[in-house]
Amino acid sequence: MGCFNFKKLKNWEYWPSYMFYIPNLPYAFYLAIRAKNLVFFSTTNPAIKHSGNGSESKYSTLQLIPEIYKPLSIFIKKNENLNTVLKLINEKSINFPLIIKPDIGFRGLLVKKINTKNELLEYLSHNNYIDLIIQEFIDYKNECGIFYHRIPGQLKGEISSITLKKFLSVTGDGVSSLKELIFADDRAINYVDILIELHQKEFPIIIPKGKIKILSNIGNHSKGTQFINGNHLITPELETAIDTIFQKIPNWYYGRLDIKYNSFEALKQLKEFKIIEINGIISEPTHIYDPFKSTYLQALKEIRKHWKLIYKIAVLNHSENHIKYDSINEFIRSIISLKKYSKQIKLKELSN
Repeated sequence: MGCFNFKKLKNWEYWPSYMFYIPNLPYAFYLAIRAKNLVFFSTTNPAIKHSGNGSESKYSTLQLIPEIYKPLSIFIKKNENLNTVLKLINEKSINFPLIIKPDIGFRGLLVKKINTKNELLEYLSHNNYIDLIIQEFIDYKNECGIFYHRIPGQLKGEISSITLKKFLSVTGDGVSSLKELIFADDRAINYVDILIELHQKEFPIIIPKGKIKILSNIGNHSKGTQFINGNHLITPELETAIDTIFQKIPNWYYGRLDIKYNSFEALKQLKEFKIIEINGIISEPTHIYDPFKSTYLQALKEIRKHWKLIYKIAVLNHSENHIKYDSINEFIRSIISLKKYSKQIKLKELSN
C-alpha cells in the first residue's frame, strides 16, 4: 500500500483538504478583519443553517429546490426499522437500485448505490445510528458540479466553475481479469481499498476487449471520480437557466449544484436533469482538482477568489438585508459537533 500512497503524494490532486486551506488562512483572517466579524460568512446563505457549513441537513436543504428539478427522496430517522424504511420507499415509488447516504455528510462519506433489499438491510444494520437519505437512482449519462453565485439585490448571477465528472473505470482487453486491469490502471490503483469492497467477487472475470467497466458511479473524488475543468461550457444561456432555478430559492446566493444530466444542450433548456445535491459555503469550485488544466498555486488562488465572493455577499446581506451574523460561540459549537460526528462515522466505518 505504501507505493499507492507515494503516488498520491506526488500528485497534488490527491492531497488532503488542509493543504488547500491552511496556506489561505491569512487571507481568511484579512477578510474577517475587514468584515469586523470572525464568522461573517454565516450570512452568505440565510436560507440554511450556518449558510451551509456542513452541519446542515442535506434533506432539508434539498427541499428548497423546486420539486421538478430534484430526485425522489425520503428522510430516514436513525434507528428506523427495515419494514418502515421499505414502506416509505414503496409510498414514494422509489425502485432499486437507489442511493443512500447520511443526512449530514460530505466528500462521499457512506454514499452508496444499493441494488437489492438485502444490500439495503446490510447497509442499515451498520449505519442506522445516524439519520439517512434515500434517493432514487438517476440514470442520466453524465454528472457535473456547477458553482453559482449571485450578489444580493441583483437578479442575474454568474457561474464561476463547472466540473465535469468522469466515473472511475477500466477498459477490457479480452485477456486481463478485472483485478489485473485495476492494478494496471494509474488511477484505479489509488482506490484499491474501495474497489475491493465493491468488486472483489468480480476480480477473476475477464473483461471483453473494448468494454468499459464502470468501477464507481458515485460522483465524488474520494470514490475515484476524476474532476475535469469544464469552464469552457459556461455560457450566458446556461447562466440564465441556472438563474431561473435560484430565483425560486429565496435567500440562497452562493454554492454548488451537483447535477445528473444527459447533455448540456438539454440542461440549458432545463430538460433531462436532476439536482442531486446543493451545497453552501463549504462547497468547493472543484474544477481546481483537474491537474491537467491547473496547478496547485492556481488552485489556492481560485479558493481565495471564491472566499472574496463569500465576503462580498455576506457583508451585503448583513448591511443591506439586516441579516445577523451567527454568534461566534454558536458557529464554533456547530463545527465541533460536526467534527465529532464525522469522527464517529469514520471510526464506525473502520470497525465494519
